[in-house]
Amino acid sequence: MATRRHPTARQLRLGTELRRLRDAAGLKATEAATLLGVNSTQMSQIESGVAGVSEERVRRLAANYACPEGELIDALVAMATDRTRGWWEEYRGVLPAAYFDLAELDHHATFRHDVAVTHVPGLFQTEAYARDLFAYMNPEFPASELDHRVAHRMKRKVIIEGLDPIPYETVIHEAGLRIRVAGRAAFRAQLDRILELSEAEHITVRVIPFELDAFAGAGGAMVHLGGVVPRLDTVVRDAPHGTAFLDSEAQLEHFRKLFRKVKGESLDPAQSRDLIHQLTKNL
Repeated sequence: MATRRHPTARQLRLGTELRRLRDAAGLKATEAATLLGVNSTQMSQIESGVAGVSEERVRRLAANYACPEGELIDALVAMATDRTRGWWEEYRGVLPAAYFDLAELDHHATFRHDVAVTHVPGLFQTEAYARDLFAYMNPEFPASELDHRVAHRMKRKVIIEGLDPIPYETVIHEAGLRIRVAGRAAFRAQLDRILELSEAEHITVRVIPFELDAFAGAGGAMVHLGGVVPRLDTVVRDAPHGTAFLDSEAQLEHFRKLFRKVKGESLDPAQSRDLIHQLTKNL
């Protein structure tokens, strides 16, 4: 059983879900290892995403764990047997692993919800905006590093601008629409791009205006990626130590409620477009 040196977030998630199924069944890792005919170390490697697992073994474990969720098991099998080598592969070893993981999670997502506070959401960013943002936050980067990060961000847009886009809904605080990360002309082009994308049927844009009273969500930037089944959703948040991928049921439910709350406090799509139009005129 071959092992991986650097499992992706998706591979780690498969192992986590298999461990959760085992825990729910009340079995020890040694007992699960016996079911598969492997040793404890190999079982640990499967549940930590370090080693792959076949469809037959996933289904055997699910049967012995008495898991009744057929859709979940099918989704786990798909994760175990997926051999997709997407566009992001060219950035393996070039950019930090989180960039690779985010693109892979995007590719497999069934929907995406964003809450953005101080910046325009990444999927909406123009090349000029993204370049100025990366350059300001990482002034020590050489030009080649900036080029890679900007190119990666532009390619990630395929999930909402490609031939088979997923439903995308974002709530943007007015602050993110006023802070001029780029120059005046580039920032106007950025706002125009948001307006253009907001007209697409699969994209919904809402704005939290400055005038909203009692809004305590100013630190609530997040990305919520939909799985094939709700249990396989993932929330992505920036943390002091790097990008954090959250996937426990308690965490997912917390952020589902948070998104509904922020969405409920925002302007509707038509009002949001009107506000962005006004901001554009004022530039």
